[in-house]
This record gives sequence, structure tokens and C-alpha cells, in this order.
Amino acid sequence: MILYNVTVSIDESIHLIWLDWMKKTHIPDVMSTNCFTECRISRVHGEEEGGMTFAISYIAPTQEQFDEYQKNHADALQQEHSTKFNGKYAAFRTLLTVLEEFKQ
Repeated sequence: MILYNVTVSIDESIHLIWLDWMKKTHIPDVMSTNCFTECRISRVHGEEEGGMTFAISYIAPTQEQFDEYQKNHADALQQEHSTKFNGKYAAFRTLLTVLEEFKQ
């Protein structure tokens, strides 16, 4: 299982617009690629200057499904985000391999 995490710090003045767009447009568009089975959006707590930080975590069942996303979908979806929120955010991406899950 692959966990693909995108951490975004968005300008506080537009964070509600961004959050609404993420929930209603971007995340559904990513999920419609069928490369991921789950997504969570979380608020990152901590000290921030003029921005709010969020983590968007997507689960791909296999490395091959994540690779398909990267090859066939990621550029267009990331470009749409960049165009819409240009200069108002900073983002970094982390790829993790889930070794084991523990649920209660």
C-alpha cells in the first residue's frame, strides 16, 4: 500500500476558497482517476505566518496504481491547482510505503 501525502500551506486570506475547491473539485478529480481508494484532508496544527497548512493523504493499493497516477494524471491536476492559486501557496509531496496497519 502506498500513502501519497501532499502538504499545502495556503494563504490565510483564501484558505476557505481553497478548502472548498479541494473538497468539491480537486479531490474528486484525483479520486476519479481510480488510482487511489481513500483520501483524507487534515489541518496541520502549528505556528504559521500568514498561512494555514493542510495535509491531503491519498492511499494507492499498489505502486503500479500510484505510478499510473504520476504518469497519466498528476501533471494536469497539479497544473490546474497551480494556475488557480498561483503565488498563494507552497506545497511538498511525500511518498510512503505502508509496512503495516493497526486498527482498533
